[in-house]
Amino acid sequence: MADKWFTSITDVGPNKIRLSGYPIGELMGRKSFAEVVWLTLRGELPSEAEGKLLDAVLVSSVDHGVTPPSTLAARTAASTGAPVNAALASGVLAVNRFHGGAVEGCMAALAEAVAHMKEKDVSREEAAAATIGRYGEGGRRVEGFGHRLHDDDPRAARLFALAEELGLAAEGIPMARAFETALRNLAGKGLPLNVDGAIGACLFDLGFEPHTANAFFILARMPGWLAHVVEEQTRERPMRRIEPSAWAYDGPGERHLT
Repeated sequence: MADKWFTSITDVGPNKIRLSGYPIGELMGRKSFAEVVWLTLRGELPSEAEGKLLDAVLVSSVDHGVTPPSTLAARTAASTGAPVNAALASGVLAVNRFHGGAVEGCMAALAEAVAHMKEKDVSREEAAAATIGRYGEGGRRVEGFGHRLHDDDPRAARLFALAEELGLAAEGIPMARAFETALRNLAGKGLPLNVDGAIGACLFDLGFEPHTANAFFILARMPGWLAHVVEEQTRERPMRRIEPSAWAYDGPGERHLT
């Protein structure tokens, strides 16, 4: 008989499903999806504040219109008659270094700068400038800054405001702000943080590892991809030529939460 191997994630048996010890039925209706994601990855439930910030991270990237490469990939696959799972997989596979992948890149840069600040006993601003300098010398750029559409990404601003309101802005978020200042001084113009950078800073302060970062973007964007796939399947003709810029919005007008 082969030796057993072990998992600490979920215990499953007849009429029993326990996630890190918690019966799944007790979690249902009492804990949010974001809180259960945290439990699944970390083995313990988050605090109320941690759960709220992770939930906001997931909401922040739920969709960004029809033009992102991953959404175009998912819609194109759906247009060919691919089933939902294949179309969604096309979206997942389009998340890479230049689209969605900046979350991991920003987290890595923040970790490097924070380590430099502590090891060299320098200010946050000095550590940010030194890190950006090393990146430049290596022909790299710090990811998570600048956006093709937004010069003041509302998602980034809201995430940082919420993190500070919840008392969770520790080292990553202040360092990200120092990066913004250093980049402005270097370039002579603003290069604002985008949502990928803001997510990276929030995940850093929540204690997640950089190598898991891009998965949070994928998890967040999945509902958006699904909506686009269903819309493509139900509103458009098969095998159409999709022009990324030839789109128009016809959904509800602006409205606000009461």
